[in-house]
Amino acid sequence: MSDPLTQVVGLLQPSASFSKLVIASSPWAVRRSDGDGRPFYCAMLEGACRLSVAGQAPVTLERGDFVLVPAAFDFSTSSLQPPPESFETQRTEVSPGVFRLGGLDDAPDVRMLVGHCAFVANDARLLVSLLPQLVHVRGQGRLTTLVEQVNGETRADRPGRDAVLTQLLEVLLIEALRSSAGPTASPGLLRGLADRHLATALRRMHERPTHAWTVVELAREAALSRSTFFDRFRREVGVAPMEYLLGWRMALAKDLLRREKVGVAQVAARVGYSSASTFSVAFARSVGMAPIHYAREQRNG
Repeated sequence: MSDPLTQVVGLLQPSASFSKLVIASSPWAVRRSDGDGRPFYCAMLEGACRLSVAGQAPVTLERGDFVLVPAAFDFSTSSLQPPPESFETQRTEVSPGVFRLGGLDDAPDVRMLVGHCAFVANDARLLVSLLPQLVHVRGQGRLTTLVEQVNGETRADRPGRDAVLTQLLEVLLIEALRSSAGPTASPGLLRGLADRHLATALRRMHERPTHAWTVVELAREAALSRSTFFDRFRREVGVAPMEYLLGWRMALAKDLLRREKVGVAQVAARVGYSSASTFSVAFARSVGMAPIHYAREQRNG
């Protein structure tokens, strides 16, 4: 049976951008505004700090906590008592990949591993929309261990480094996301998978994207009435069932067009369309260009 979460993370194709060890002495504050919205992660090794993400309530991170922001456009980290806005935090790289925040002579009270990664998939925004805006996990030591491994591998210049990092980041993302899955997650794939009825329907869509699914059929798979299934799916996943299915098919189609030398008719058949023309219309409406132009752009890029 297909695992939707593993498939989504696999299509995102995470790759390492940078990671570093941060040692801080209060008071301190760092703010980042990233137009690309790269994923940000942090594992607290010692002490505590405050994380503020635009549109979210501030979060206190304590020793052993892990946090992931799949699309970090505007966020800040600071000491629990942040300094005045006019205060400029001293930042010093004391050794490769190790940074000090605050005075070098001040006693540090925070140690944390932080990093950014990138999603290679250029349809990342569609896929990221299925994930929570903020993932905060407490008491899961394996996540800190994974971040330490990512950090070590980033620093090493060993054969196969990129392949190892890709695998580590995929495991890190999956571990973080499934550790936060549940009814308290924000609407999206994780909350849908936490509902045993909706999870069955979601797995069927991922398992058989070529099938001509209807809401009635999916409701039957979920063992719910049509109206109950439709309302619950839209509430928990954040979109209607057919909209989700369309988005998933387009994500698969983009991946096929980008990575495999196959024709439009073959891609159409592999994502559930009976004809190349029907698929082309749906693809152009969703992506903004014809599939043949998309494939050419990807291969020439």
